[in-house]
Amino acid sequence: MEWIFITLASLLAGFVDAIVGGGGLVMVPALFAAFPSAAPATLLGTNKAAGVWGTAMATWQYSRRVQMRWSALLPAAAAGFAGSFAGAWAVTVVSPDFLRRLLPLVLLAVLAYTLAKKDMGRHHAPRFHGSAETVAACLVGLAIGFYDGFFGPGTGSFFVFLFVRWLGYDFLNASASAKLLNTATNVAAIALFAAKGHVWWHFAVTLAVANVVGSLIGTHMALKHGAGFVRGIFIVVVGALILKTGYDAFLR
Repeated sequence: MEWIFITLASLLAGFVDAIVGGGGLVMVPALFAAFPSAAPATLLGTNKAAGVWGTAMATWQYSRRVQMRWSALLPAAAAGFAGSFAGAWAVTVVSPDFLRRLLPLVLLAVLAYTLAKKDMGRHHAPRFHGSAETVAACLVGLAIGFYDGFFGPGTGSFFVFLFVRWLGYDFLNASASAKLLNTATNVAAIALFAAKGHVWWHFAVTLAVANVVGSLIGTHMALKHGAGFVRGIFIVVVGALILKTGYDAFLR
């Protein structure tokens, strides 16, 4: 029953994550509910090992239909990988607990700004070009990559928001770009978890297949319905993240 439960959760996580990020919001609580006595690091490592395949598949699917700005995004993905690895190392020497109370407030500000700016992310008008865009994308990759390795919740949403707000992408292009960077940060995290033996590979394989199926469905929906649909899902996911992180920070 646990296997069926977490496989269905992985399917839903892949669907949500492919559209706007936030698959961990579904998958991580499901793993902790199914295996309450397991080491948290093992469940987090298993989640990453499964989810990276859906994220990579979404990147490939988007790249076939969306004009990816590879000259900026590939260096940004490398920066994200380096940032994530550095963040994962940092968490071994510095506690991330101070972020628990800050995170829901930051997410609330992101949500309020997105709701206030009703036209934000509806039109694709990149603000930077050439080397300036590469530098801006690399700064996003490095900063949010570090956050992903150090703490993690809301990584996909932060990638999307910064690509929309700072780089001038619409929500569809921002989501496509975020997938590439998120794949890189996840690979860095998996390398660390796997090296320390914190991945249940026998579960990860099944979960990865389900995650890819969910990712294919989610990508199809996003490409079919466009930036407005992705914006709506973004608002829902950020709202759910606020509730989850707020509960963890102030009530639990």
